[in-house]
Amino acid sequence: MYLHALATAVPSATFSQSDCLQLAQQPNVHALINRRSSLILSSILRSDHGIATRHFAVTDPEHVFEYSADQLNETFRTEAPRLAGQALTSALAQIGLRPDQLDALLICTCTGYLCPGVTSYVAEQLGLRPNAFLQDLVGLGCGAAIPTLRAASHVLAANPNAIVGCVAVEICSAAFYLDDDPGVLISACLFSDGAAATIWRATPGPSGLRAFDFDTLHRPTDRDKLRFEQRQGKLRNLLHRTVPELAAGAVSELWARRGSRPVRAVVAHPGGRDVLEALAPVVAPFELTASIETLRDNGNMSSPSVLFALERTLARTDPASTGDFWLVSFGAGFSAHSCRLGPA
Repeated sequence: MYLHALATAVPSATFSQSDCLQLAQQPNVHALINRRSSLILSSILRSDHGIATRHFAVTDPEHVFEYSADQLNETFRTEAPRLAGQALTSALAQIGLRPDQLDALLICTCTGYLCPGVTSYVAEQLGLRPNAFLQDLVGLGCGAAIPTLRAASHVLAANPNAIVGCVAVEICSAAFYLDDDPGVLISACLFSDGAAATIWRATPGPSGLRAFDFDTLHRPTDRDKLRFEQRQGKLRNLLHRTVPELAAGAVSELWARRGSRPVRAVVAHPGGRDVLEALAPVVAPFELTASIETLRDNGNMSSPSVLFALERTLARTDPASTGDFWLVSFGAGFSAHSCRLGPA
């Protein structure tokens, strides 16, 4: 399947890590954690962890850790369709398509649950046809964008004349939780909100790039090292200190079986500074500049992040250069996913 458009969107509210430090020093935050945890939180936000700014859709970030489960769920129900619709509208505009020309819409997310899913809200918001195929992929975590593209490739294999939209959207601020667990504290300093939309067809688009050679790796024995659990109806992120090593090991296995076609660039999910440092020797001599810059400007947005990095990569790639882009993402499961984006 061929890429026809790629667009991204973030909430308008931008917060530096210094802004987040000020929020973390409020009495209502200190009331939720002990003194040691307060010092850890402040230390992380003061340090250079590769993040300069993050974007939050939640309207009252100063009190987000006091939100009830119902308030967090309502934030996701409102903001996820809004941000997804913004990214998809931009992608459609790039190639002069109307929303009612979409035959299928696939959306992945893990930071909230809706039934019907986010696709129903976006379809109504943008005006998709009543017979457009809608599919929501939930629970794949930070790695979800690439499996969603793989699902889209199957839709196009069955319906070669279709126009398919894919969106990865996360409202991580609607899944913020705070207690004294180090992984929970680190999560509060990393995650951000964003959405990325792509349009695909079975025929070549403006870039001439097609997605293919999808691969996946699952390691369920490591599931509890990176996943969401629920506490008092809220999502709570489990983040083990070994995640950078887990990511590097999984990516190494996918990289080793990538095949013989030449690669011009590696585009990786920017899970965090330590994660990217662990990945660097695995994919050397390729650099992860776009992923580093995405983390710097947007934090870890979970599933959309790899597509933000791809957007940066495509914007600065010489059209005359040869080889494929090798995309890789990873997350809950523990799982990792890859694909190629290159000429036919």
